[in-house]
Amino acid sequence: MLQKEKISKLVENQKFPNRGKKDFKKLEKKLGVVFKNKDLLVRAFTHRSYLNENPKLNLKNNERLEFLGDAVLELIVTDYLFNNYSNQEGDLTSWRAALVKSQSLADLASNLNFGEFILLSKGESNDGGKARQYILADTFEAFLGALYLDQGYKVAKKFIENNLLPSLSKILEEEIWRDSKSTFQELSQEKMKITPTYKVLKEFGPDHIKCFVSGVFLGDKLIAEGEGSSKQESEENAAENALKNF
Repeated sequence: MLQKEKISKLVENQKFPNRGKKDFKKLEKKLGVVFKNKDLLVRAFTHRSYLNENPKLNLKNNERLEFLGDAVLELIVTDYLFNNYSNQEGDLTSWRAALVKSQSLADLASNLNFGEFILLSKGESNDGGKARQYILADTFEAFLGALYLDQGYKVAKKFIENNLLPSLSKILEEEIWRDSKSTFQELSQEKMKITPTYKVLKEFGPDHIKCFVSGVFLGDKLIAEGEGSSKQESEENAAENALKNF
């Protein structure tokens, strides 16, 4: 069977272990986007673990599309903030970080029902919590990369403006954008005359969904821990948890 025919069968009819049918037409209808290249759409939702379990399908995982989508997302958000707000660089950088962090993207992907369409191994399908959050966020970036390749920057930009950027008003109103590490450092220096330090306490998970647990210390005392898909994210979450207890 030709590769194109294989993809077509995946899109239309193929059943997957513990996942049911993947009716990507349903997703396209919900998103208001029809892909010219269905290969790209399927690839955006193909997790590495699924291919490890089904090597004969001869498909590609979504990691390269995720890499591209991450860059496209940052450009779109940066462009929007630069052209719509006159704030200093530091503010814009913090706002952008709040918009594109893993939790924000995972929440949006969940709201768009992306989880229903991701092709996962049986093991990954049964996992939840942080691992599922990272998979959702990565899939969102992969989808954006696929959309950019399939229909160009303008369509990708419109998609982000319609689906992600509306959350900026809440981020600004509730000051979600504030950098927890900077805030905690200001408070600890003011109240205790100590500058916080951070240390990675634990790493776990496969390379493509690596998780880090970092601790924030005042002197030798561990104040709080935080988890994230990068050292920076885990430190930020540790600082955020420290602020709750400070």
